[in-house]
Amino acid sequence: MTKHPIYTMSVAQVYPHYVNKAERKGRTKDEVDQIIRWLTGYSQSQLDAQLKAEKDFETFFAEAPELNPCRAQITGVICGVRVEEIQEPTMREIRYLDKLIDELARGKTMSKILRT
Repeated sequence: MTKHPIYTMSVAQVYPHYVNKAERKGRTKDEVDQIIRWLTGYSQSQLDAQLKAEKDFETFFAEAPELNPCRAQITGVICGVRVEEIQEPTMREIRYLDKLIDELARGKTMSKILRT
């Protein structure tokens, strides 16, 4: 079975799209970074290093210091698929991130996005 192309795509390639999506809706790069740090456990300097090293999504999530246990509360549809029904772990993590960025762009408060 071949891996989905997104697994080998650099997070640094997609990151500007996350930021642009947020900024078009009046949100900030700092909020995008906060979401990524919440999800993965990376510090800001670790996140910056991952982006600079152009790590692919599979490696990015595999090397994450501590995936947030509250991420299981992320539900809903992204790319036509319910995130809670995705069986493949790496794809589920990628879609969790997509869903959180989507929630940010839709104007949800950070406390709701971060499930606090």
